[in-house]
Amino acid sequence: MTGFRRGVRLGIDVGKARVGVARCDRDGLLAVPVETVARDDGTTRRIVELAREYEAFELLVGLPLSLSGGDTASTADARLVAGQLAAASGLPVRLVDERLSTVSAHAALRDSGRSQRSSRKLVDQVAAVVLLQQAIDVEKSTGIPAGALHDPPEPV
Repeated sequence: MTGFRRGVRLGIDVGKARVGVARCDRDGLLAVPVETVARDDGTTRRIVELAREYEAFELLVGLPLSLSGGDTASTADARLVAGQLAAASGLPVRLVDERLSTVSAHAALRDSGRSQRSSRKLVDQVAAVVLLQQAIDVEKSTGIPAGALHDPPEPV
């Protein structure tokens, strides 16, 4: 585990209606689901509360890129949420490529015997688990944190 930074991280999968939140243990052994947060005026506040509750040192927000690596309609939304979380929490926020996390989450839930309808609220948490576990695995194997640090906007 050369270069792996110990500490709890939250993984955040941003959707239009819901935001999935996952966390890992201090040693980064396992990412687990935490909560599905409704997208409304209290979304940022709730995620910041979870970050404090779990004593997270970093937030990893999934960046939904197209399969070719370009921006999608959801990319700007994820960047906006990342900026709101950075400003509200004071924590570093990393944008992590999540191209196949939701697809993987649906497949895992389907393989466990759940219908798409019964897994609607769980899929966001599972997608957050997938993106967080991938980010942890990348950092453990390379010693380099996954994704790109979100740059805060310049003060006006």
